[in-house]
Amino acid sequence: MIKQILNRLPRKPSKSSDSRDSVGGSVPPSSSSSSSRSGDLQTSKITNPSSQVPPGLSPGLNHLNKYAPPVNLKLNGNCVIPIYEALPSFKDVPNSEKQILFMRKLDLCSVVFDFTDPSKNLKEKDIKRQTLLELVDYVSSASGKFPETVMQETTKMVSINLFRNLTIPPREHMVLEKIDAEEEEPVMDPAWTHLQIVYEFFLRFVASPETDAKLAKRYIDHSFVLKLLDLFDSEDPRERDYLKTILHRVYGKFMVHRPFIRKAINNIFYRFIFETEKHNGIAELLEILGSIISGFALPLKEEHKLFLVRALIPLHKPRCIGMYHQQLSYCITQFIEKDCKLVDTVIRGLLKYWPVTNSSKEVMFLGELEEVLEATQPADFQRCMVPLFRQIARCLNSSHFQVAERALFLWNNDHIENLIKQNNKVILPIIFPALERNTRSHWNQAVQSLTLNVRKIFSDHDPELVAECLKKFEEDEAKDKEYIMKREATWKRLEEIGASKAVSRDGVIIPRTLPHQVSSG
Repeated sequence: MIKQILNRLPRKPSKSSDSRDSVGGSVPPSSSSSSSRSGDLQTSKITNPSSQVPPGLSPGLNHLNKYAPPVNLKLNGNCVIPIYEALPSFKDVPNSEKQILFMRKLDLCSVVFDFTDPSKNLKEKDIKRQTLLELVDYVSSASGKFPETVMQETTKMVSINLFRNLTIPPREHMVLEKIDAEEEEPVMDPAWTHLQIVYEFFLRFVASPETDAKLAKRYIDHSFVLKLLDLFDSEDPRERDYLKTILHRVYGKFMVHRPFIRKAINNIFYRFIFETEKHNGIAELLEILGSIISGFALPLKEEHKLFLVRALIPLHKPRCIGMYHQQLSYCITQFIEKDCKLVDTVIRGLLKYWPVTNSSKEVMFLGELEEVLEATQPADFQRCMVPLFRQIARCLNSSHFQVAERALFLWNNDHIENLIKQNNKVILPIIFPALERNTRSHWNQAVQSLTLNVRKIFSDHDPELVAECLKKFEEDEAKDKEYIMKREATWKRLEEIGASKAVSRDGVIIPRTLPHQVSSG
């Protein structure tokens, strides 16, 4: 009786048949099967061709053998090159099995290939690319909420493909200023054919209404967000553009992560401003923040004002500001539109970081200043106009014609011109000497012409004040000439005394009183 029962039990299969049959289960692979990233084919993925349903069999039979878990085949202890084969299409399986097939395709796409050698694994790379495209279509057309297991496998596949050490060329000898940047060829990632589709897949997954934020936040967590932010330093502008869109979607969907994302971006800015002055993604991060700032509720929180003072304004300090100035200027004006009382803080911050020897940077500052003043109210303008127009006067007298020209263009703005006219008794005495020197001695004809136009605006508005300023200017000029003549006479006397005493070797007696310097006003 016992012998008959034992005879009914299945016999132990051979090693070769065991290897073939073991791929027929439907148990999902372990996380370790897709976590390795070393080598050309870091994780072995295999589907058993013999397990697929041949033509003629009923499609109602179990199809799980088509997308069986990967195994590593070994022969005499040596690794055999695994088979990387395409899984069946979603349209070829019933709806009840599509989710399992989706998980298997995610697992298949967790293999990372080496793109440094374009001749390697051509077939496998194409299979992965086609599979990724299928995943994009599946997520886009999903009609039911994604379960937690799908979210876990999705973030795992995305992490394996995207989170990598960026190959950043040495920057010690790179010119940090944006000079002829349009002519420079951007560095393109050779693996972009796969990375682009992974980014597109993840973007659609995050944006999908079938992705429940309450469940997904367990896997798209703080650690995931930090790794995503690290990728903003990529040299490839296409990658940074995708990251910008994805991070904005994450910020919008996961409200619980918003304070953390803002803080993490702040830390990137601090490190860039005060330590490295080297980062490729500052413009993209500022573009995201511009959208975030426009959505701030009023009145502004103290946290947001501190962000303006501690991060945005100091971003004017680095030499490479040209790489992100447009986005930075937009963020600044967004703050002023939210709270016009911040004008004084912003303008004094600009004056603090105003460039001394960098003319191109000075032109950018003047352009940003015009945008700020355009949103400024008269009461706020009066609080900062004195130090502001002292700096503008220096710009008017700049020997670099573009700086002087850009400063004179401020009078082309009707709102700024009205602010100046309302306070001309304070402003004109500050800038009149600069205007007069330009009309008399500036080397550039265009600057002279623009200066005459500005002076005419003041003359038409208040000719008496202009005459008064001109009289004071001529008096100061006369005093300056008198002082220069006295100084030259003093030095000439000293030279004569020194020459007469040189033979006798007597000491030179310097008069106790020398002419005092006359202030030029």
